[in-house]
Amino acid sequence: MKNKNLKIIASTLIATVFLLNTVFVYSASTKTELNNQMGNINDQISEKKEEINDVKDQMSDKMKEIQKLSGQISDYENQIADLDDEISDLEDSIEEQEKELKKAQEDYDYQNELLKKRLVALYEAGKTSYIDVLLSSQDITDFISRYYLITEIAQSDSELLQQIEDTKNSIETKKASLEASKEKIVANKKNKQETSDALKSSKSLKDKQVSQLSEQEQELQEQLDQFEKDKKDIQAKLKKIAEEEAKKASENSKKNNITTKPSASGYIRPVNFPITTGLYYSDGRYHGAVDFSGSGISGTPIKAVKDGTVVISTALKNSNGIYRSYGEYIVINHHDGTMTLYAHGAPGSRKVSTGNTVKQGQTIMNVGTTGNSTGYHLHFEVIVNGRTVDPRPYLP
Repeated sequence: MKNKNLKIIASTLIATVFLLNTVFVYSASTKTELNNQMGNINDQISEKKEEINDVKDQMSDKMKEIQKLSGQISDYENQIADLDDEISDLEDSIEEQEKELKKAQEDYDYQNELLKKRLVALYEAGKTSYIDVLLSSQDITDFISRYYLITEIAQSDSELLQQIEDTKNSIETKKASLEASKEKIVANKKNKQETSDALKSSKSLKDKQVSQLSEQEQELQEQLDQFEKDKKDIQAKLKKIAEEEAKKASENSKKNNITTKPSASGYIRPVNFPITTGLYYSDGRYHGAVDFSGSGISGTPIKAVKDGTVVISTALKNSNGIYRSYGEYIVINHHDGTMTLYAHGAPGSRKVSTGNTVKQGQTIMNVGTTGNSTGYHLHFEVIVNGRTVDPRPYLP
């Protein structure tokens, strides 16, 4: 509809200009009449210009609305991914709690059985008391021996009763924890369903909005959507790498009693330029990174912010060879639960390959504007345990 409006407006402008030429060539009117006609024509041109600007403003607002919806969709998808992870962790926890509860119940049953046997033994012994046993001693040695035996029996009885009480309390605690975990899963699944419904609604509204865009805007939107898809694919790959490394680290820590946690210390800046875009864009959309830019940044060497291993070094391109999304980009694993991503490098400027070991301060690429980029800058991300975080606390 907007393309049609633009065509009508353009046609009207052409007709208006043609009319203007006709006035100058063929009109025999007086100077005053010509001036009046010129004024009318100028008014018409102004009106048409305003109409064109209104259409452009509407298109701009439409694109902004779609980008806002894209941000919502991304947030919903991240929330669902987080809920899936939490549900999976809770299910693993419930399985472990059920094992512990079963073991505690078995211990309790065993202790109860011992107590029953002890009570039977006391019953069979009749009314004989510990004093009777001591007084029936043959001599002092026998007395000491019997006293020691009675003390051990009494201590054992006391410990058994305490164990039974402790085990009973442990069972109650584990049952409460297990019930809380199950309730949390139910709540998370309900939350996930509500978020999924909101996601579906946002996607439907976005599709409707996109269908109303011009061909040029739809092409731009397709590029933006491809960028989001590429980002999700990359995040999934990095998350898998992080999970595999975390599993190995966990096994190693259990074996060697070593604990490694992600650290925000020991980093350097990848380039000596200011941060011009933060974790969120000015319109509130999630950026998930910081951008470094400034006069003269084009071609600037990009430094590895910390020692590590290159896990991705590639260029994202369409089938026609044109860069898309991150363009030339690199990801480094620092083997402490953190990774860093460097994007939009200059064409063919990557100096490291997947699998290479890099040192802090080593040049890995040069600043460019490849992919989904509107100017020369470095897009820099920090990924912790497979999720993007605010990079600024990691930068000096």
